[in-house]
Amino acid sequence: MQFTEDKPQATYRIQAYGEGWVQIQNESLRSPFIVSAQTLIKDWEAKSFESLTPEQLEPLFALKSELILLGRSDATCLASGAIYQALVEHGIGFEIMTTDAACRTYTILLSENRPVAVALFP
Repeated sequence: MQFTEDKPQATYRIQAYGEGWVQIQNESLRSPFIVSAQTLIKDWEAKSFESLTPEQLEPLFALKSELILLGRSDATCLASGAIYQALVEHGIGFEIMTTDAACRTYTILLSENRPVAVALFP
């Protein structure tokens, strides 16, 4: 039997996460950011999940993923109607969950080579 090394195609993987931070490529990110397999947007203009606007989702939509994850730090905080409407209008599958759940889901979907993007609010 011949073995081959499995080489992940994703450049940006979540290595670890905790209360208020997410680690990608040995860097601890504490501000909201967007990540996909090949893109990391650290200077995202969104400041909090509660104040998120549809216009701030545009960099996320530009990634042309099949699925968008929004990870919020507060499990009780709901997205505004305008955010739901923008997500639905773009015809992309989406899930809104806690940041830790979004980190785990993103990691699993990347391992399956699925085109996924996630906006995280640590």
